[in-house]
Amino acid sequence: MILLANGIADPLRARRQAMPFGEISVRKTGTMPDIELTIHAKDMLIERNIREVWVWRTIESPDSKETGTDLNTHYIKAIPENEGRFLRVVVNPHVQPNRVVTVFFDRRLGRKK
Repeated sequence: MILLANGIADPLRARRQAMPFGEISVRKTGTMPDIELTIHAKDMLIERNIREVWVWRTIESPDSKETGTDLNTHYIKAIPENEGRFLRVVVNPHVQPNRVVTVFFDRRLGRKK
């Protein structure tokens, strides 16, 4: 068990350190710049039961791509292994390496039929 400075247990940090789906923190994506997962993004993978491979697949071959009001790039892809739900991966392209800010299944988009 990992303890914070105030002595309170932090089970999420312990789970993040024991992530079974890889030690990948920075990924080279072919013609795209290097992209890394932030601590928050790694936490969201665990909390939301999202596989890291889905994140990389979404970034490398999105169904659609948007620029948010915060100028972050939003990659969106239907994930067949999760009943066609749409995964949204938000990437900050203004830092090097680019950073995955957060990742979630976007309920507003429903499911791919």
